[in-house]
Amino acid sequence: MESSRRNYQNSAFVSDDGRSTASTVDISATSSVPRDNATDAEAAKSPEERATWGKGIEFLMSCIAMSVGLGNVWRFPFTALDNGGGAFLIPYLIVLFLIGKPIYYLEMVIGQFSSRGSVKVFDLCPAMKGVGIGQVISISMVTTYYVAIMGITLRYLFDSFRSPLPWSECRTDWQSFCVASSQGNTSKLVSPMEMDGLPQQQPVASAELYFLKEVLHELPNIDDGIGLPNWELVLGLFVAWASVFLIIRRGVKSSGKASYFLAIFPYIIMGVLLVRAVTLPGSIDGIYYFIRPQWGKILDPKVWYAAVTQCFYSLSVCFGNIIMYASFNKFGHNVHRDAVIVTSLDTVTSLLAGFTIFGILGHLAHEIGTDDIGTVVKGGAGLAFISYPDAISKFKSLPQIFSVLFFLMLFVLGIGSNIAMTSCSVTAIRDRFPNFKQWQCSLLIAVVSFVIGLIYITPGGQYMLTLVDFFGASMIALVLGIAELYTIGWIYGTDRLCKDIEFMLGRKVGLYWRLCWSIITPLIMTTILIYFYATYEPLTYNNVIYPTWAYGIGWMITAFGILQLPIWMIVAIIRDPGTTLGAKIRGAFTPKKNWGPMDPLLREQYHKEIENDLTPRRGQGVWAAIKQNIFG
Repeated sequence: MESSRRNYQNSAFVSDDGRSTASTVDISATSSVPRDNATDAEAAKSPEERATWGKGIEFLMSCIAMSVGLGNVWRFPFTALDNGGGAFLIPYLIVLFLIGKPIYYLEMVIGQFSSRGSVKVFDLCPAMKGVGIGQVISISMVTTYYVAIMGITLRYLFDSFRSPLPWSECRTDWQSFCVASSQGNTSKLVSPMEMDGLPQQQPVASAELYFLKEVLHELPNIDDGIGLPNWELVLGLFVAWASVFLIIRRGVKSSGKASYFLAIFPYIIMGVLLVRAVTLPGSIDGIYYFIRPQWGKILDPKVWYAAVTQCFYSLSVCFGNIIMYASFNKFGHNVHRDAVIVTSLDTVTSLLAGFTIFGILGHLAHEIGTDDIGTVVKGGAGLAFISYPDAISKFKSLPQIFSVLFFLMLFVLGIGSNIAMTSCSVTAIRDRFPNFKQWQCSLLIAVVSFVIGLIYITPGGQYMLTLVDFFGASMIALVLGIAELYTIGWIYGTDRLCKDIEFMLGRKVGLYWRLCWSIITPLIMTTILIYFYATYEPLTYNNVIYPTWAYGIGWMITAFGILQLPIWMIVAIIRDPGTTLGAKIRGAFTPKKNWGPMDPLLREQYHKEIENDLTPRRGQGVWAAIKQNIFG
């Protein structure tokens, strides 16, 4: 493999800044992905060359913008608080080390090596193509509600310029059960369902009523339907999708340039908010409340499950985004370095966001005169749209500035993540239909997703958002993610993957990566899946049980995503040219002939090397093959 790496460097080299010193082959000029049965010659005649990042730093910035998002700002702080505080960091860091980093690096490697998107990358095992298709379906559903949240964020951003802040004062029709957030005696917050039964006994902060009644117009249940979209949120949804389209309309050429702003700007705002937070009275109590370890929870399986899911979704692994972004890299780009940077930075950002959020919530508790900070904390979206605005409204000087900064940061973080999700769908379509222009595909997805997104800005929108997130994201991604790990780690083979890395990067793969890819990571993920189904309870929203038709829709969504796996497995077996059923099955689980680097000469050299490396393994026993796969 070292000789092949040297030969590769002698034949062609393209640096991360785009300067080519190729003498025979320029590997930066890779062809668009060939059709399933295309030959190398046909691939070379593809109508459009596959784009690459202008500079290597654009790929890194794009990965940061993708992985550092809303989950870091509101999901991690509340998840940590609810699962042991500072003690949660121990299982989280262990999970990051055994699941987050290995999968992130794995997906970067396989995407860059093949220059294929999240569906075409399964040319490495055609029978498992359904994994990639199912992941695109899942991420497409996530995209539709993610941008709806961006629409709500824009509504708050616009309202942040008003004085006084509109959520700081009670409306006329709220007076019987509302306490203005600008006052200093806000009592414990209650849900809208509790509100109907206890209007005279437990007043509710105006920030919560503003979110539920003025922004969402939320229904107590969806038994009679979800209602019509809120026109103000429709405008926000349109602006959010227009922003996404304008950034991705030229592919990585435009999104790569935008990545500098999308990755760096949120940290500037977060720094300003953090400095402000720690200077407020009561902020230290809030930060201590956030990191105070509850050691009794560290052995609770639910805490470890929460750590896995937080790491899984925060880094966006097993959704196809990372594979897609890496597929636009130069062949020899150092993805090992980038994987370590992004996964480490993601964790640091989550902690900084937690310090900022709970520092300001500590100030809120101080202002209303309570020592129990937990009474002012709402989970999920409520943390961003209720608790935090409630706290900002109590700032004695220029609360509008800090409100604008916060919601602008949320919007930029959300757009950065959504660009990756939308680009994943665009790339999957264009890999299959290379004549479909980038802007046409981007516009089509934006329009369709905008129409679907209208569901989430209706009075029953949060019910539907929770439903789709659970059945369309969590369930599908977990099952297909495990299938992806076993496919690459055992069908394609960890040992072959490590040889691919050595061929591409010229570096040996350590035992840590081999053990994680072959045993530890898939085993932990399988355990989590079993635990997930063993502890399954019917989904609720604000303790309200969904009607039967809603559960039916949810399970249909899950089935539609997961069933892609057996459907495309059968299709691959039928399409295989083998003459017997056994030959067809073996062929469907064997990499296609055009699998490998996209450059034809480099691919030819790769196949010669791989054929020589794999020959000694044929005919060996089962245990010898397992040992070979794990240890090389």
